[in-house]
Formats: sequence, C-alpha cells, structure tokens
Amino acid sequence: MKIDSVLEGKKLIGIAGHVRPDGDCVGSTLAVYNYIRTYYPDVDVRLYLEPIPNIFKFMHHSDEIRSEYTDELCFDLFIALDCGDDKRLGEAAKYFENAKHTFCIDHHVSNQAFGEENYIFPDASSTCELVFELMDTERITKEIAECLYTGLVHDTGIFQYSCTSSKTMNIAGILMDKGIDYTTIVDETFNTKTYNQNRIMGLALLESKLFLDGRCIVSAITKEQMDDFEVLPKHMEGIVSQLRVTKGVEVAVFLYENEDGTYKVSFRVNGDFDAATLAVHFGGGGHVKAAGCTMSGSQEEIVSEIISEIEKRMA
Repeated sequence: MKIDSVLEGKKLIGIAGHVRPDGDCVGSTLAVYNYIRTYYPDVDVRLYLEPIPNIFKFMHHSDEIRSEYTDELCFDLFIALDCGDDKRLGEAAKYFENAKHTFCIDHHVSNQAFGEENYIFPDASSTCELVFELMDTERITKEIAECLYTGLVHDTGIFQYSCTSSKTMNIAGILMDKGIDYTTIVDETFNTKTYNQNRIMGLALLESKLFLDGRCIVSAITKEQMDDFEVLPKHMEGIVSQLRVTKGVEVAVFLYENEDGTYKVSFRVNGDFDAATLAVHFGGGGHVKAAGCTMSGSQEEIVSEIISEIEKRMA
C-alpha cells in the first residue's frame, strides 16, 4: 500500500494528530502535509494541531499549522496520525467525523481501527516509521526526511527503547542519506532543555517516592509548582523516562496537574509489565512500554488508586 492510492482524486484534504502533540505526532503530520504540498500542488490541504513546542518549529511548513478550528468544511479525505481514537484528535475530531473518507495511520496497540481505511501496526517504532513505509523512498525530500527522522528519534528515545528494530535503524539510515542535519535534530529537539525544565525535573526527582519494594516509582507536580518554576505542560517531556531508569524499577509513574484540576498521568515500564492495559484501565491508552491517561481526584487519591492497580497486576 502507498499513500498515493489514498490521495488519488481528492481535492480537499485535512490532517490532524493527537492533543498535546509530541515529536512523532508533529513529525508524521508535517511529513504527510509536506508530501501533499510537494506532489499534489492543486490540492487544498490543511493541517490542524494544538500549538506545537518551539523545538519542532524548524520543520518545513510548521508555520502553516492551524490551531483554530473554526472552518466549516466537509473534507474529501481526513487523515488522522499517531492517534489511538478519534477523541484524541481534540477539536479536530469534528472534521474527521464529517469527512467523506477517513484514513488512520498509527502504531498504538489500543487503536481499534477507527478510520474507514487504516494502516495500524503496533509493533512499529513510531507513526513516522509507518509514514515512511507509505511513501516511495525516492519521493522523500530532505524536508520530509527531517520530519520523519524527528519522529523516529522521539518515539524511540534516540533508538534506545525496545520498540526500535533493525527496520527502524535502516529507515533512519535512509533518512540520514537525504542530507538532513541529524545531529542537530537530536541535540535541539531531544537533548537540550531550558534552565527551568531542568529545575522542574530536579524537583520531580527529589520528590519522587518508591513503592512496592522499589518496583514502582512515582512523582507528581502540582499546577502551583509549575507556575512557580514558570513551566508549561509541554516542558514535562522526559521526566517520566528519567524516573524509569531508576535501578530496580519496573513501573515509573509521573503525573502533573492540568488547568482544570485533573492530572495527566504517564507510565513507562521495564521488563514484561504492560503499560497500555494499565492506561486503558484508567480511560487512557498507548503502547506496551509507554502509555498515559487523564485522571480526576486529589493527588493522593490518584496515586493510591494507581499503586493499588499496579500491585494487583504485579501479583
């Protein structure tokens, strides 16, 4: 299957990814957007995402991303990327629901194939890996390659997570050969943190606690603490992964308070523990090794509920 067969004959195309877009979401959506802009110049294509982190704004045509959802359009085709279900599309879900044809490209194990046409492979390292497979290699420009490589880097933790395969590495090599500045992409979008990001991570590590004989580590940050350190939700990236590498830990849990008082919860695991089913239990989803959800209640209640469920599953 190639993406051209899905695009054929379409005049108005919409694209969207999940709320709170990360590297794979931004990379995959912009890769498809740039592909259409390059090879289908007569097509009216629109990309909808919530405001993206500044580190991703180097990608070609990122300035054309729409974060307002006021258009009243019926798209010939709407493409959802890196999204486990239509609710995760946020306000863009209305475009997906009203489109004449829908296409879903994703690698979340919790995805139930919610598009009319689907390209879903949970074993893939990233949605960018799947987008690469849908494109002819010779049609991948340097600008598209930058988008795809960014997604690979972020969803594999610079090729160190267990989702990384030999296929992933081969794809990365092909993208590198397109002339991209792969070192800068890694440094500026993955490694580099602001001073305040490092401070909030330090706080999260200092206030973390071990549970279940050291097999689980939990840390939580309140909205007040985020305000004190002048950080936003997008600056929380990387904290749960740092918790995960604690020796002896099987499950790492990180939660931070949203504007509405709910908590965004992230899970990262080592060994055989399944993060995806844990997240689904709490109304979320994701991957076997990395998943998340949003929960209501006090911080203490949420942590207690999560620890209780993890203990059951470990038993």
